[in-house]
Amino acid sequence: MKMNIEITPSRLKGKVDIPSSKSVAHRVLICAALAESNNEESIISGISWSKDIEATIDAMSALGAGFYVGQHDGMTQHVIGINSNMPKFPELKKKPEKAVIDCNESGSTLRFIIPVAAALGIETEFHGRGRLPQRPIDIYIRELSKKGITFDYHNTMPFTMSGQLESGVYEIEGNVSSQFITGLLFALPMLDGDSEIVLTSHLESRPYVDITIDVMKRFGVTIDETENGFHVKGNQKYKPHSEKVEGDYSQAAFFYVANALGSSITLDNLNSDSVQGDKKVLDIIKSMCYNGNIGSFRADCSDIPDLVPVLAVLAAFGNAESVIYNAERLKIKESNRLETTAELINNIGGNAHVTDDGIVIRPTGTMHGGTVDSYGDHRIVMAAAIAGTKTDGNVIIKGAEAVEKSYPDFFKDYKNLGGKINVISLE
Repeated sequence: MKMNIEITPSRLKGKVDIPSSKSVAHRVLICAALAESNNEESIISGISWSKDIEATIDAMSALGAGFYVGQHDGMTQHVIGINSNMPKFPELKKKPEKAVIDCNESGSTLRFIIPVAAALGIETEFHGRGRLPQRPIDIYIRELSKKGITFDYHNTMPFTMSGQLESGVYEIEGNVSSQFITGLLFALPMLDGDSEIVLTSHLESRPYVDITIDVMKRFGVTIDETENGFHVKGNQKYKPHSEKVEGDYSQAAFFYVANALGSSITLDNLNSDSVQGDKKVLDIIKSMCYNGNIGSFRADCSDIPDLVPVLAVLAAFGNAESVIYNAERLKIKESNRLETTAELINNIGGNAHVTDDGIVIRPTGTMHGGTVDSYGDHRIVMAAAIAGTKTDGNVIIKGAEAVEKSYPDFFKDYKNLGGKINVISLE
């Protein structure tokens, strides 16, 4: 159901428990689902529910893993790996010959699971919604087709994939999406024989690959870095492992920016030693905010693309020109996020224009509020809501329900912090 809301300017104050990292949760749940064992399960706690995480759980369930929710809360998943021998769950299905997977709008789910299903040798039909059917998977079609996989793909979804993935050398561009690297890292250790991932260009969003390698190591699978990519030993086994998923710095960034704009929020559930790249938001804020003044920044966002909308909001309240660059890949997110971020800023009184690979934001002296269209993009919604804490007038957000993709409780937390929200229409 489409929801339009109105934000009345107000400073936020109080404590918020940051949801668990979606990036970490995807990876932990996939590794747990691949952990084969005799009578041992993985227990993953602290999971914050979202449509993207639900898509990954459903995908791994379709491939033969078992998931059930802990008795005491809805944030703990007990995971029984594919082909595990669990006498207390005799009804648990084994690895199927065929599977149908609905990725919803989750690009992570799609790109992580394609090589996993290929390594398992499961004929799979993939479905998706929103802009996901248009997001590219050409790299997989090119490389996996050389290694035993057949695609019936016509530049959209649904599409099917069949065959048994083979080990070998995979040449992958690093500047399209790190999700392709992560997907292969999950899959290649399960194959007979060693493999190499050879990067043919600079690896952008490197911190996301670091998260992948870090999580895999906790589940007993190791990756060796080479001069131009990664060496992956074959015939490795994922082992059951239990942990609590750490908080998400990409979600925390919205509240950190709110604090920079004058709010007073204490953020809990964050790991100060996290390898999450979006922790860089703290360095950017520290570099531009001093003595109560907001300055400007130049930010290379190749490793931190999810921060762009909220960084642009922060820049809009600055006293000098800010530049976001190396963010061209945002054109193929849930929206063309360069265009929709610039439109957000301009519609509430700012001055932003899109470049070939980023956004330039110039000060206007006043941010009067206005109407922002989310274009179905969760990060545009949250960035607009944070802008609304400091604008001179109200901010109307069209399509605010998009937050359900990654942070369903965002407006509940926002309101608990004193934010003034009015639902003005449901369609």
